[in-house]
Amino acid sequence: MDFVIAGTSAVSAGFFTHPLEVLKIRVQLQGELRKRGQHAVHYKNLFHAGYVVAKTEGILALQKGLVAGLWVQLIMNGLRLGAYQLADSHGYVRDNDGNLIFYKNVLFGGLGGTFGHYFASPFFMIKTHFQSQASQSIAVGYQHNHKGTWQALKTIFKEHGIKGLFRGAGASIPRAFVASTSQLTAFTYSKEFLTKRNVLNNHPYLKSFVSSMVGGVAISTMVTPFDLILTRLYNQGVDSEGRGLLYKNYTDCVVKIYKSEGLLGFSKGLSGNYFRLGPHTVLCLMFWDYYKDLYGRFRAKHRQQVNV
Repeated sequence: MDFVIAGTSAVSAGFFTHPLEVLKIRVQLQGELRKRGQHAVHYKNLFHAGYVVAKTEGILALQKGLVAGLWVQLIMNGLRLGAYQLADSHGYVRDNDGNLIFYKNVLFGGLGGTFGHYFASPFFMIKTHFQSQASQSIAVGYQHNHKGTWQALKTIFKEHGIKGLFRGAGASIPRAFVASTSQLTAFTYSKEFLTKRNVLNNHPYLKSFVSSMVGGVAISTMVTPFDLILTRLYNQGVDSEGRGLLYKNYTDCVVKIYKSEGLLGFSKGLSGNYFRLGPHTVLCLMFWDYYKDLYGRFRAKHRQQVNV
């Protein structure tokens, strides 16, 4: 049940935050392998990107890739948060006195995120393709022109097999580990800090809100360079053999971005990451706490009825 609750929480948040990710992807792909001032600037910032996309492609374009995106949330965060909750329930992340053990929180949070992201990788790749797909006048990055999520998965599998579906999955490992452990560690320790000091103990959801805000800042700051690299690797076109047209591998991508766009190139989408991951973290973790509480009350009521 831990995995069902976790996945449902992430899907619930994904409905609201998916448009922000569409805009973040557009900003990250703008000026790919070009120096500043040597490429068209369709999106000045995240807010301008929202205006341009809605004006040019219509308001529904802000939900491009939603189906694939919700599958990502279900699989990735279902495994990630579910595994962490399972570890916490069995006492693997705390000592005998109930205190959090830092390295175990980092380890379980990171490993859960890594496994979750890896198995969600085919949907994450398709989601990225759809989110970057735009009208010619404002297009950035490689345009894959998929017609639907399942058609895209079927076409990629037919042309490149399982390997094609998991293209870029290896690059998701550093991104997933850093993102998951920074978010969960910041969230968990913030809640622990407030609880021990008797702050907001009578307002559990407000406590979750404050703690998840801290988690949102942590994940946005830490994950941006890794997220940019992953976006570029997922979205690049491939040849008939399934090899990337722009980047050979993770290291090649890092080197080319640095040489072409400079060190600041890795910070592209930082504000977009915060405006997307911040609200998503808050909603996802608050839904997580709410659904866990709801399930706990349901079980308690069921036991009471059985005992009667």
